[in-house]
Amino acid sequence: MDYAALGLDFHSIRNRNESRVINLIPEVLAEFPDFRFTRTDIEDIYALTLNMLPARYVQAVSLVIDEPVTDETVRLMLREAIRTVRARPNI
Repeated sequence: MDYAALGLDFHSIRNRNESRVINLIPEVLAEFPDFRFTRTDIEDIYALTLNMLPARYVQAVSLVIDEPVTDETVRLMLREAIRTVRARPNI
């Protein structure tokens, strides 16, 4: 996908929760040692978790003063997404 319009490049605008979810996925997946996750499962867990969290879009030059979404909230949403994907693979 081309992230450009009106001569502007939008690649640098990102949801801050993306990197937080990515960083916490290994930790939370380790809590479910009995389940063998496929690549698609992990991608679904990632996307579903982001959809359950409020978007936190920032630009490259944004100054973040307050972070209302805690790491524990991200972990809780990851666990919920894992349970959903386990119950209904390929959602």
